[in-house]
Amino acid sequence: MDPRTDVTRLLADWRAGDRTAAERLLPAVYEQLRREAARQMARERADHTLQPTGLVHEAWLDLARESRHDWNDRAHFLAVAGLAMRRVLVDHAQRRAALKRGANARKVGLDALEAAEPVPEPETDWIALDAALERLAALDPRKARVVELRFFAGIEHAEIARVLEVSERTVERDWRLARAWLRAALETEGAGGTQ
Repeated sequence: MDPRTDVTRLLADWRAGDRTAAERLLPAVYEQLRREAARQMARERADHTLQPTGLVHEAWLDLARESRHDWNDRAHFLAVAGLAMRRVLVDHAQRRAALKRGANARKVGLDALEAAEPVPEPETDWIALDAALERLAALDPRKARVVELRFFAGIEHAEIARVLEVSERTVERDWRLARAWLRAALETEGAGGTQ
């Protein structure tokens, strides 16, 4: 059976109340989630207390606690899982910032938005990126969604196009424009302004 179909079937079973479906789903998507978590964590400081495995597990627990499991298919689930990882990283960064009150905070490495592969760069400022992405979502929800799916869930353009029901060229254009907008927003914020 096609792994994508199998994941979709497991999601449908979970939605229908089959409690064992979640237990079977995790092994089916774990490696992809782990790769995405490792990609996200590659931008973190070496002594970060959260590791890729921990990031996947915290995100998984958040997903399992949700009262609704209405994910349509594999791509939809991976997108939601990517957002769960984003929330975990932002929450972690907020807790850390509360402890240090911003001491030695670094801004998001903008090259992180350029590549889908891990890029060695300074610690990502998840709080600033999250705030900028929220501002983008208020202006252009689809572009923000493209960033969430590509950057946080690691989904390729063709699959994003299917999820959003737009052309692949539209996704590529949205990705390019969203990155430029986020770059400007984060640079403005880094200079002490707000956008």
